[in-house]
Amino acid sequence: MRIEKITLSRIAIPFDSGREKYADAHQDYNAASPALSKMESLLVCIETDDGLTGWGEAFGHLINPVTFCALEQSVGPFFLGKTLEDKAGLDALMTEADYAFHGFGRTGPVRYALSAIDIALWDLLARKAQQPLWRYLGGQRQAIQVYPSLVSYGNDPARVAEKAREVWQQGYNAIKLHETSFPAIAAARQALPDDVALMVDVNCPWSVEEASQQADALRELNLTWLEEPVWPPDDYAGLAEVRRRGVPLSAGENAAGDADFERLVSTGAVDILQPSVCKVGGISGMLRVFALAQERQVAVVPHCFYYGAGLLATAHLISLLPANVRLEVPWVQWTPLLYPFLNIQPEMTLPDSPGLGFEPNPEVLANYTIASATCIFNGGSHV
Repeated sequence: MRIEKITLSRIAIPFDSGREKYADAHQDYNAASPALSKMESLLVCIETDDGLTGWGEAFGHLINPVTFCALEQSVGPFFLGKTLEDKAGLDALMTEADYAFHGFGRTGPVRYALSAIDIALWDLLARKAQQPLWRYLGGQRQAIQVYPSLVSYGNDPARVAEKAREVWQQGYNAIKLHETSFPAIAAARQALPDDVALMVDVNCPWSVEEASQQADALRELNLTWLEEPVWPPDDYAGLAEVRRRGVPLSAGENAAGDADFERLVSTGAVDILQPSVCKVGGISGMLRVFALAQERQVAVVPHCFYYGAGLLATAHLISLLPANVRLEVPWVQWTPLLYPFLNIQPEMTLPDSPGLGFEPNPEVLANYTIASATCIFNGGSHV
Protein backbone atom coordinates (compact mmCIF):
# COMPACT_ATOMS: atom_id res chain seq x y z
CA MET A 1 0.00 0.00 0.00
CA ARG A 2 1.31 3.44 -0.91
CA ILE A 3 -0.04 6.49 0.92
CA GLU A 4 -1.62 8.71 -1.72
CA LYS A 5 -3.78 11.19 0.14
CA ILE A 6 -4.20 12.56 3.67
CA THR A 7 -7.31 14.55 4.55
CA LEU A 8 -7.62 16.58 7.75
CA SER A 9 -10.99 17.50 9.26
CA ARG A 10 -11.24 19.71 12.32
CA ILE A 11 -14.75 19.40 13.67
CA ALA A 12 -16.70 20.87 16.58
CA ILE A 13 -19.91 19.08 17.58
CA PRO A 14 -22.37 20.50 20.14
CA PHE A 15 -23.11 18.49 23.25
CA ASP A 16 -25.32 18.69 26.29
CA SER A 17 -24.14 17.78 29.77
CA GLY A 18 -26.96 19.00 31.97
CA ARG A 19 -25.20 22.09 33.28
CA GLU A 20 -25.39 25.84 32.90
CA LYS A 21 -23.48 27.22 29.92
CA TYR A 22 -21.18 30.22 29.95
CA ALA A 23 -21.16 32.95 27.32
CA ASP A 24 -19.75 31.85 23.97
CA ALA A 25 -16.86 34.30 24.30
CA HIS A 26 -15.45 32.44 27.28
CA GLN A 27 -12.74 29.89 26.46
CA ASP A 28 -11.30 27.18 28.61
CA TYR A 29 -8.70 24.69 27.46
CA ASN A 30 -9.86 21.90 29.77
CA ALA A 31 -12.31 19.72 27.83
CA ALA A 32 -14.31 18.97 31.00
CA SER A 33 -14.91 22.66 31.72
CA PRO A 34 -18.40 24.17 32.07
CA ALA A 35 -17.28 26.87 29.64
CA LEU A 36 -17.66 24.55 26.66
CA SER A 37 -20.80 23.69 24.72
CA LYS A 38 -18.98 22.13 21.74
CA MET A 39 -16.15 19.63 21.73
CA GLU A 40 -13.50 19.57 19.04
CA SER A 41 -11.94 16.61 17.30
CA LEU A 42 -9.16 16.56 14.71
CA LEU A 43 -9.67 13.63 12.34
CA VAL A 44 -7.11 12.27 9.89
CA CYS A 45 -8.09 10.13 6.89
CA ILE A 46 -5.36 8.31 4.94
CA GLU A 47 -6.09 6.87 1.49
CA THR A 48 -3.84 4.40 -0.30
CA ASP A 49 -3.25 3.50 -3.94
CA ASP A 50 -5.24 0.27 -3.56
CA GLY A 51 -8.39 2.06 -2.42
CA LEU A 52 -8.21 1.48 1.33
CA THR A 53 -8.98 4.20 3.87
CA GLY A 54 -7.72 4.50 7.45
CA TRP A 55 -8.83 6.95 10.15
CA GLY A 56 -6.98 8.50 13.07
CA GLU A 57 -7.54 11.26 15.63
CA ALA A 58 -5.08 13.79 17.04
CA PHE A 59 -5.19 15.35 20.48
CA GLY A 60 -5.79 19.03 20.84
CA HIS A 61 -9.34 20.14 21.73
CA LEU A 62 -9.01 23.96 21.64
CA ILE A 63 -5.31 23.76 20.72
CA ASN A 64 -6.24 21.73 17.60
CA PRO A 65 -5.29 24.56 15.20
CA VAL A 66 -1.64 24.01 16.13
CA THR A 67 -1.81 20.23 15.62
CA PHE A 68 -3.71 20.83 12.37
CA CYS A 69 -0.87 23.04 11.13
CA ALA A 70 1.75 20.43 12.09
CA LEU A 71 -0.17 17.78 10.14
CA GLU A 72 -0.77 19.94 7.10
CA GLN A 73 2.68 21.48 6.79
CA SER A 74 5.11 18.82 8.02
CA VAL A 75 3.89 15.53 9.44
CA GLY A 76 1.34 14.69 6.75
CA PRO A 77 3.66 15.41 3.80
CA PHE A 78 6.37 13.24 5.42
CA PHE A 79 4.15 10.17 4.98
CA LEU A 80 2.97 10.84 1.42
CA GLY A 81 4.36 8.26 -0.98
CA LYS A 82 5.48 5.95 1.83
CA THR A 83 4.52 2.28 1.56
CA LEU A 84 3.02 0.03 4.22
CA GLU A 85 2.58 -3.74 4.03
CA ASP A 86 2.65 -5.25 7.53
CA LYS A 87 3.24 -4.63 11.25
CA ALA A 88 7.01 -4.69 10.84
CA GLY A 89 6.75 -2.09 8.11
CA LEU A 90 4.54 0.11 10.29
CA ASP A 91 7.04 -0.11 13.13
CA ALA A 92 9.90 0.83 10.79
CA LEU A 93 7.94 3.72 9.30
CA MET A 94 6.95 5.17 12.68
CA THR A 95 10.53 4.76 13.95
CA GLU A 96 11.73 6.72 10.91
CA ALA A 97 9.14 9.42 11.61
CA ASP A 98 9.99 9.56 15.31
CA TYR A 99 13.63 10.14 14.44
CA ALA A 100 12.80 12.74 11.78
CA PHE A 101 10.66 14.76 14.20
CA HIS A 102 12.39 14.05 17.52
CA GLY A 103 13.78 17.58 17.74
CA PHE A 104 10.28 18.98 18.13
CA GLY A 105 9.55 17.36 21.48
CA ARG A 106 8.40 14.10 23.02
CA THR A 107 4.94 15.55 23.55
CA GLY A 108 2.98 18.43 22.04
CA PRO A 109 1.36 19.02 18.63
CA VAL A 110 3.94 17.11 16.56
CA ARG A 111 3.59 14.04 18.80
CA TYR A 112 -0.20 14.40 18.64
CA ALA A 113 0.00 14.55 14.83
CA LEU A 114 2.14 11.41 14.72
CA SER A 115 -0.34 9.69 17.03
CA ALA A 116 -3.18 10.33 14.58
CA ILE A 117 -1.15 9.00 11.65
CA ASP A 118 -0.20 5.86 13.61
CA ILE A 119 -3.85 5.12 14.48
CA ALA A 120 -4.83 5.50 10.82
CA LEU A 121 -2.02 3.18 9.70
CA TRP A 122 -3.12 0.45 12.12
CA ASP A 123 -6.66 0.89 10.80
CA LEU A 124 -5.32 0.38 7.27
CA LEU A 125 -3.41 -2.78 8.19
CA ALA A 126 -6.41 -4.35 9.91
CA ARG A 127 -8.64 -3.45 6.95
CA LYS A 128 -6.12 -5.00 4.58
CA ALA A 129 -6.12 -8.16 6.72
CA GLN A 130 -9.95 -8.15 6.71
CA GLN A 131 -10.02 -8.29 10.51
CA PRO A 132 -11.49 -5.98 13.15
CA LEU A 133 -8.65 -4.18 14.86
CA TRP A 134 -9.23 -5.84 18.24
CA ARG A 135 -8.72 -9.25 16.66
CA TYR A 136 -5.79 -8.08 14.52
CA LEU A 137 -4.09 -6.85 17.72
CA GLY A 138 -4.67 -10.21 19.43
CA GLY A 139 -7.58 -9.21 21.66
CA GLN A 140 -9.52 -12.01 23.30
CA ARG A 141 -12.87 -10.33 24.00
CA GLN A 142 -15.31 -8.35 21.92
CA ALA A 143 -17.48 -7.09 24.78
CA ILE A 144 -16.00 -4.34 26.96
CA GLN A 145 -17.28 -2.44 29.99
CA VAL A 146 -17.57 1.36 30.00
CA TYR A 147 -17.19 4.00 32.67
CA PRO A 148 -18.59 7.53 32.25
CA SER A 149 -16.16 10.40 32.75
CA LEU A 150 -18.31 13.28 33.96
CA VAL A 151 -17.62 16.89 33.07
CA SER A 152 -17.08 19.35 35.90
CA TYR A 153 -20.11 20.62 37.76
CA GLY A 154 -18.24 23.42 39.46
CA ASN A 155 -17.78 21.63 42.81
CA ASP A 156 -21.49 21.98 43.55
CA PRO A 157 -22.16 19.06 45.96
CA ALA A 158 -25.89 18.79 45.21
CA ARG A 159 -25.36 18.87 41.44
CA VAL A 160 -22.48 16.40 41.56
CA ALA A 161 -24.49 13.97 43.70
CA GLU A 162 -27.48 14.29 41.37
CA LYS A 163 -25.42 13.53 38.23
CA ALA A 164 -23.54 10.65 39.86
CA ARG A 165 -26.81 9.05 40.98
CA GLU A 166 -28.35 9.60 37.55
CA VAL A 167 -25.45 7.83 35.83
CA TRP A 168 -25.49 4.92 38.29
CA GLN A 169 -29.23 4.47 37.72
CA GLN A 170 -28.51 3.97 34.03
CA GLY A 171 -26.54 0.83 34.86
CA TYR A 172 -22.93 2.02 35.29
CA ASN A 173 -20.95 0.63 38.22
CA ALA A 174 -17.92 2.93 37.86
CA ILE A 175 -17.91 6.73 37.53
CA LYS A 176 -15.20 9.37 37.26
CA LEU A 177 -15.57 12.96 38.49
CA HIS A 178 -13.75 16.13 37.49
CA GLU A 179 -14.19 17.97 40.80
CA THR A 180 -11.57 19.28 43.22
CA SER A 181 -13.38 19.96 46.53
CA PHE A 182 -13.88 17.39 49.25
CA PRO A 183 -17.59 18.26 49.80
CA ALA A 184 -18.40 17.67 46.10
CA ILE A 185 -16.49 14.39 45.94
CA ALA A 186 -17.95 13.22 49.25
CA ALA A 187 -21.46 14.05 48.01
CA ALA A 188 -20.98 11.74 45.04
CA ARG A 189 -19.63 8.97 47.26
CA GLN A 190 -22.61 9.27 49.59
CA ALA A 191 -25.04 9.22 46.65
CA LEU A 192 -23.69 5.92 45.33
CA PRO A 193 -23.76 2.36 46.67
CA ASP A 194 -20.51 1.25 48.28
CA ASP A 195 -19.77 -1.20 45.47
CA VAL A 196 -19.76 1.48 42.74
CA ALA A 197 -16.21 2.45 41.84
CA LEU A 198 -15.55 6.20 42.14
CA MET A 199 -12.54 7.86 40.51
CA VAL A 200 -11.55 11.54 40.59
CA ASP A 201 -9.48 13.43 38.03
CA VAL A 202 -8.41 16.77 39.49
CA ASN A 203 -6.18 17.89 36.55
CA CYS A 204 -2.94 18.76 38.40
CA PRO A 205 -4.12 21.59 40.70
CA TRP A 206 -2.09 21.20 43.90
CA SER A 207 1.38 21.43 45.36
CA VAL A 208 2.73 18.24 46.90
CA GLU A 209 1.83 19.53 50.37
CA GLU A 210 -1.71 20.44 49.30
CA ALA A 211 -2.17 17.15 47.47
CA SER A 212 -0.99 15.24 50.54
CA GLN A 213 -3.53 17.05 52.70
CA GLN A 214 -6.28 16.34 50.16
CA ALA A 215 -5.30 12.68 50.00
CA ASP A 216 -5.50 12.43 53.79
CA ALA A 217 -9.06 13.76 53.67
CA LEU A 218 -10.11 11.67 50.65
CA ARG A 219 -8.79 8.41 52.06
CA GLU A 220 -12.07 7.74 53.90
CA LEU A 221 -14.02 7.86 50.61
CA ASN A 222 -12.39 4.68 49.27
CA LEU A 223 -11.59 6.09 45.83
CA THR A 224 -10.54 3.65 43.13
CA TRP A 225 -7.94 6.25 42.16
CA LEU A 226 -7.05 9.93 42.45
CA GLU A 227 -5.82 11.17 39.08
CA GLU A 228 -2.98 13.67 38.58
CA PRO A 229 -3.18 15.57 41.88
CA VAL A 230 0.21 17.35 41.65
CA TRP A 231 1.47 20.37 39.74
CA PRO A 232 3.61 20.13 37.69
CA PRO A 233 2.43 16.77 36.34
CA ASP A 234 5.98 15.49 35.88
CA ASP A 235 6.88 15.89 39.57
CA TYR A 236 7.15 12.13 39.96
CA ALA A 237 8.91 12.31 43.30
CA GLY A 238 6.05 14.48 44.53
CA LEU A 239 3.48 12.00 43.23
CA ALA A 240 5.31 9.19 45.03
CA GLU A 241 5.15 11.20 48.25
CA VAL A 242 1.39 11.74 47.88
CA ARG A 243 0.90 8.08 47.02
CA ARG A 244 2.32 7.14 50.42
CA ARG A 245 -0.78 8.73 52.02
CA GLY A 246 -2.70 5.58 51.07
CA VAL A 247 -4.93 6.74 48.19
CA PRO A 248 -4.25 4.97 44.85
CA LEU A 249 -2.83 7.41 42.29
CA SER A 250 -3.00 7.39 38.50
CA ALA A 251 -1.21 9.45 35.84
CA GLY A 252 0.17 9.26 32.34
CA GLU A 253 -2.09 11.42 30.18
CA ASN A 254 0.59 14.12 30.21
CA ALA A 255 3.62 11.84 29.98
CA ALA A 256 6.20 12.84 27.39
CA GLY A 257 7.18 9.69 25.54
CA ASP A 258 8.22 6.22 26.64
CA ALA A 259 10.88 7.47 29.04
CA ASP A 260 8.32 9.33 31.14
CA PHE A 261 6.29 6.15 31.62
CA GLU A 262 9.45 4.36 32.69
CA ARG A 263 10.06 7.12 35.26
CA LEU A 264 6.48 6.91 36.52
CA VAL A 265 7.10 3.24 37.23
CA SER A 266 10.68 3.40 38.51
CA THR A 267 9.94 6.21 40.98
CA GLY A 268 6.89 4.45 42.41
CA ALA A 269 4.82 7.50 41.52
CA VAL A 270 1.54 5.80 40.65
CA ASP A 271 -0.54 2.67 41.04
CA ILE A 272 -2.09 3.00 37.57
CA LEU A 273 -0.58 4.11 34.24
CA GLN A 274 -2.91 6.09 31.96
CA PRO A 275 -1.57 6.42 28.41
CA SER A 276 -3.70 8.39 25.96
CA VAL A 277 -3.77 7.06 22.39
CA CYS A 278 -4.07 10.47 20.69
CA LYS A 279 -1.07 11.84 22.63
CA VAL A 280 1.37 9.01 23.36
CA GLY A 281 2.21 7.96 19.81
CA GLY A 282 -0.97 6.24 18.71
CA ILE A 283 -1.60 2.52 18.97
CA SER A 284 2.12 1.76 18.68
CA GLY A 285 2.84 3.96 21.71
CA MET A 286 0.00 2.38 23.68
CA LEU A 287 1.32 -1.12 23.00
CA ARG A 288 4.74 -0.14 24.33
CA VAL A 289 3.17 1.16 27.56
CA PHE A 290 1.11 -2.03 27.86
CA ALA A 291 4.31 -4.08 27.55
CA LEU A 292 6.06 -1.95 30.20
CA ALA A 293 3.11 -2.30 32.57
CA GLN A 294 3.05 -6.07 32.14
CA GLU A 295 6.80 -6.37 32.62
CA ARG A 296 6.79 -4.23 35.76
CA GLN A 297 3.45 -5.53 37.07
CA VAL A 298 1.75 -2.15 37.14
CA ALA A 299 -1.91 -1.66 36.27
CA VAL A 300 -2.77 0.25 33.11
CA VAL A 301 -6.11 1.94 32.35
CA PRO A 302 -6.11 4.06 29.18
CA HIS A 303 -7.14 7.69 29.35
CA CYS A 304 -9.79 8.60 26.77
CA PHE A 305 -11.65 11.91 26.60
CA TYR A 306 -12.26 11.70 22.85
CA TYR A 307 -15.21 10.94 20.61
CA GLY A 308 -13.67 10.26 17.19
CA ALA A 309 -11.34 7.57 15.89
CA GLY A 310 -9.31 7.90 19.12
CA LEU A 311 -12.21 6.65 21.23
CA LEU A 312 -12.70 3.62 18.98
CA ALA A 313 -8.93 2.92 18.94
CA THR A 314 -8.94 2.95 22.75
CA ALA A 315 -11.95 0.64 22.80
CA HIS A 316 -10.13 -1.91 20.62
CA LEU A 317 -7.03 -1.65 22.83
CA ILE A 318 -9.11 -2.34 25.95
CA SER A 319 -9.68 -5.86 24.57
CA LEU A 320 -5.98 -6.59 25.24
CA LEU A 321 -6.27 -5.73 28.95
CA PRO A 322 -7.80 -7.60 31.91
CA ALA A 323 -11.59 -7.85 31.88
CA ASN A 324 -11.93 -5.42 34.81
CA VAL A 325 -10.40 -2.57 32.77
CA ARG A 326 -13.14 -0.32 31.42
CA LEU A 327 -13.28 2.17 28.57
CA GLU A 328 -13.45 5.82 29.65
CA VAL A 329 -16.01 7.87 27.69
CA PRO A 330 -16.90 11.57 28.05
CA TRP A 331 -20.33 11.66 29.70
CA VAL A 332 -22.07 14.08 27.36
CA GLN A 333 -24.95 13.77 24.93
CA TRP A 334 -23.85 14.49 21.38
CA THR A 335 -26.21 16.30 19.05
CA PRO A 336 -25.84 14.72 16.55
CA LEU A 337 -23.88 11.43 16.71
CA LEU A 338 -20.76 11.35 14.54
CA TYR A 339 -21.02 7.52 14.23
CA PRO A 340 -23.15 4.77 15.82
CA PHE A 341 -20.67 3.61 18.50
CA LEU A 342 -21.32 6.90 20.34
CA ASN A 343 -24.65 5.49 21.47
CA ILE A 344 -22.88 4.58 24.71
CA GLN A 345 -24.08 1.75 26.94
CA PRO A 346 -22.63 0.14 30.14
CA GLU A 347 -21.37 -2.75 28.00
CA MET A 348 -20.29 -2.21 24.40
CA THR A 349 -19.60 -4.67 21.61
CA LEU A 350 -16.56 -3.90 19.49
CA PRO A 351 -17.18 -3.70 15.72
CA ASP A 352 -16.97 -6.81 13.55
CA SER A 353 -16.07 -4.79 10.44
CA PRO A 354 -12.43 -4.66 9.31
CA GLY A 355 -10.18 -2.09 11.00
CA LEU A 356 -11.45 0.38 13.57
CA GLY A 357 -14.99 0.27 12.27
CA PHE A 358 -14.95 4.07 12.26
CA GLU A 359 -17.24 5.32 9.50
CA PRO A 360 -18.25 8.92 10.31
CA ASN A 361 -21.58 10.19 9.06
CA PRO A 362 -20.73 12.28 5.95
CA GLU A 363 -23.55 14.72 6.67
CA VAL A 364 -22.33 15.33 10.22
CA LEU A 365 -18.78 15.84 8.93
CA ALA A 366 -20.02 18.32 6.33
CA ASN A 367 -22.15 20.27 8.81
CA TYR A 368 -19.64 20.51 11.67
CA THR A 369 -16.26 20.80 9.96
CA ILE A 370 -14.64 24.13 10.86
CA ALA A 371 -11.35 23.60 8.98
CA SER A 372 -10.10 21.07 6.44
CA ALA A 373 -7.04 20.40 4.30
CA THR A 374 -5.82 17.73 1.90
CA CYS A 375 -2.29 16.56 1.13
CA ILE A 376 -1.89 14.56 -2.11
CA PHE A 377 1.07 12.54 -3.36
CA ASN A 378 2.02 13.53 -6.88
CA GLY A 379 4.83 11.30 -8.10
CA GLY A 380 7.52 12.30 -5.64
CA SER A 381 6.05 15.60 -4.48
CA HIS A 382 2.96 16.68 -2.62
CA VAL A 383 0.31 19.28 -3.28
